[in-house]
Amino acid sequence: MTALTIGTPLDSGLGTVTLDPRRFNRHTFWCGQSGSGKTYALGVVLEQLLLETELPMLILDPNADFVRLQSTRPSAAPHHAERIADSDIRVFRSGRVEGEPLRVRYIDLSPASKAAVLRMSPIQDAEEYNVLLHLDQNARLLGSDRIVPHLRDGGHDARNRLADRMENLQVLEWELWSRGEPSVVDVIEQRPRVTVLDLGGFDHPAEPKVAALAVLEHLWARREERKPLLIVIDEAHNLCPPDPRTEVERALTEQLVQIAAEGRKFGLWLFLSTQRPTKIHPNVLSQCDNLGLMRVNAPRDLAELAEVFGFAPEEAIRRSQTFTQGQALFAGGFIAEPTFVQMGERLTEEAGGDVSVPLRSTP
Repeated sequence: MTALTIGTPLDSGLGTVTLDPRRFNRHTFWCGQSGSGKTYALGVVLEQLLLETELPMLILDPNADFVRLQSTRPSAAPHHAERIADSDIRVFRSGRVEGEPLRVRYIDLSPASKAAVLRMSPIQDAEEYNVLLHLDQNARLLGSDRIVPHLRDGGHDARNRLADRMENLQVLEWELWSRGEPSVVDVIEQRPRVTVLDLGGFDHPAEPKVAALAVLEHLWARREERKPLLIVIDEAHNLCPPDPRTEVERALTEQLVQIAAEGRKFGLWLFLSTQRPTKIHPNVLSQCDNLGLMRVNAPRDLAELAEVFGFAPEEAIRRSQTFTQGQALFAGGFIAEPTFVQMGERLTEEAGGDVSVPLRSTP
């Protein structure tokens, strides 16, 4: 049986530790505080999934840590380097960074999500919301640059108020919109081996969340096709917090809660990485059947982990306080028993990482 080699036993250092790739058809929670090596170790697991399975992966990457996933290190074995180089890995970048631009179509959003972007309530803004619903029926014929003029031509008060809202919020000017160019959802629909979405370079703070919302809505709308996909969300607290505050955050969190509750049977599997379990919506966290835990010190977080992940002994979870960088506990369906691991080395380049403190040179 194919297995994913992720490191060596922490206590003995002898042999290797492997994960069962078949059990990634469950949701996975990956946790470790800053400095624990969480993102580096996450890369080890993703590389093994890339090498040893045919499972397509979508990586929502807020810090551009995985944009060099196709660039192998000199230390990588030649057969691994060749296999990774030959893999269909697509990287979409936000901002003004070289690479394929990360774009989605405003008109592809659901009416409720369009309203969330425009900060509209179907009750408090009933007339404008109704105009938006009717606009949605022929928006594909307009394009985002023609929506406001089209609304102005109607002469109706609610249409003008909706046009004012769009102009005042400047949402149609966001860099995120494709404006007739291809959308990233078209590529994801083809299921490359890996699709990396660099969410970190947008100017408006809502754009990364709307990008994720557009992609997740698309996947959920086509869930009946049952095309497997591992949805990796690094720094997941940015996308599914326990207390979403804006309309867009609420829409995105609700979509992730739905995928966590029902997505497994449709082949939509979450792999959530964050620093603290208390920063993730509890209805998402409670659906995870696999646990990867690196160093965590906060007593509240340790208590939360012990309560949610009952398949991991509490004393094993509390041992994570003593972990040094690169040490982890694995428990759940993808490993035979709770196991302490010293993570192995990455095969590919990590694009992120800490910034060093500038030191004075000695004369």
